[in-house]
Order: sequence, then C-alpha cells, then structure tokens
Amino acid sequence: MRTRLDLYNSGWYEPGSFCKRAAWYIVNCAFFKASFPLPQSIKIFLLKLFGARIAGYSGFIKPNVNIKYPWFLEIGNHVWIGEGAWIDNLAPIRIGNNVCISQGAHLLTGNHNYKKETFDLITGPIIIEEGVWIGAKAIICPGVTLKNHSVITAGSVMTTDAQPFIIYQGNPASPLRKREMA
Repeated sequence: MRTRLDLYNSGWYEPGSFCKRAAWYIVNCAFFKASFPLPQSIKIFLLKLFGARIAGYSGFIKPNVNIKYPWFLEIGNHVWIGEGAWIDNLAPIRIGNNVCISQGAHLLTGNHNYKKETFDLITGPIIIEEGVWIGAKAIICPGVTLKNHSVITAGSVMTTDAQPFIIYQGNPASPLRKREMA
C-alpha cells in the first residue's frame, strides 16, 4: 500500500460557511496576526462576534497570534496568549482560567491518519484546565487534556493527557517532576 493523496477527501468536514470563514480570515490577518498591538477589548469583541465563548476576560492576547476558527474556541479568565501562538482549532479548544500559552506554542486539533492510503483527516478537541502553563514553542496534539496546573516545558510535544501538578518535557513529552507551588 502507498499514500494516495489523489484519493484524499475531507468533504465530511464542515467548519462553517465559506462566507464566515472568509470574513474571519480577513479579520484574523488584520487584527490578530498583525504585528502592531491592539487594545484587548477590540480583540475580545471580534472573537465574540465570530462565536468564541469568553468569560469575563482580563488576560492578554499578544500580536501575531493565529486563530483558525473562533467559533470553536472557549477562553476563561486571566488567560495569556503569547506572540506567535497558533490556535489551529479544527475542533473545539477549551482554555480554563489562569492559563499561560507562551510565545510560539501550537495547539493542533487536526492531524492525518498515516495508516490509510487516503491520509484521512482526524480531529480531536484540546482541553486546557486551570493554571496550566504551556512553554514557548511547545506543541499540544489533538485529543489532549492538560489537567490543572500541569506544565509543558518549552519545545515539548504533548501527545497524551497531562496529569495535575506535573511538569512534562521532551518529544514526546514525559513526566519530569511534580510542580511545587509556594
């Protein structure tokens, strides 16, 4: 068997109407992926306008953040999203309170089934519970839950669920030690 990309078909996947996706693409490029800082209130307004569920927000979304589909996004209170973060949410992403997503981190809810010749699209939600810290340039894969106050260190790749108060490191990420808080 060989990979047959000519047989690939993602017709079953419908993330929203073409007009909605096109409008968001323009807004995302102009206001989120842009290098200049904008007031948080404008960013929150635009995300809500496109269907994001946002709690009484008082965090930060830095410049150069790419958000695929805000209608699949839920953000809690006091969330920091660093420069260059990529929220590639083909499926829902839920971000709890007091979460830090550092610069260049990738939250990926889509992948491909390399075991099938048709390289089928696979999606899975990401759940990030309260107090989680995702380090710079870390990657969170589809279907992963990061439990309360877990830490994913810089450059790590999380392919399985993270347990509460545990620090993970590496590719694939594995438990390093317990997170001690004063």
